[in-house]
Amino acid sequence: MKDNQSVAARKKLARQAAGDVRKAAHQALRASAPQALAGHGLDFAGDVSGKTVSGFIPYLSEIDTRVLLGQLGGRGCTTCVPVVIENNAPLEFRTWAPGEPTVPGRWNIPVPEDGAPVVDPDFLLVPMLAYDLAGYRLGYGGGFYDRTLERLRAMKPVVAIGVAYSAQQVDAVVRDDHDQPLDWILTEKGPIRPGKRS
Repeated sequence: MKDNQSVAARKKLARQAAGDVRKAAHQALRASAPQALAGHGLDFAGDVSGKTVSGFIPYLSEIDTRVLLGQLGGRGCTTCVPVVIENNAPLEFRTWAPGEPTVPGRWNIPVPEDGAPVVDPDFLLVPMLAYDLAGYRLGYGGGFYDRTLERLRAMKPVVAIGVAYSAQQVDAVVRDDHDQPLDWILTEKGPIRPGKRS
């Protein structure tokens, strides 16, 4: 229990610091980063043709994946975004493409309207506060993506790509046993294949 409390406390401090770093990067790069992500595409991670790809509608200072999603939709991918249904549960993914209507969801994050088809993505673009080169991410603390990746990975092959500003890299993310690793990281500077994990 003490260890878990220690990890939780360290994560909380790390989130505060990472949030400040991301905010600064967002101020500097928010105009150019979306097009840079689209320029890199997702071919580095495998064949996305005809696949279902989840992105996210940016919240606060998150990097914007919408230009990339639009490009993928133009290549025949089904695009979707996550919806929080309840605490301590995996995310639901509803089909959505840039320009389509949204409604306010949990924390006022825009989500597709009720009735949009629910899908299970093959490729996931995952938001975060920080990442390390071992492929671990610091999220917001709800565990939504960890539960989601655990569920999807038990069902089928999926590729999880953390998307962030390059400034969000840290030496080592504070993590515990339930934290799901990323297969790739994509920043405005390009893709990174995580290295050896201990």
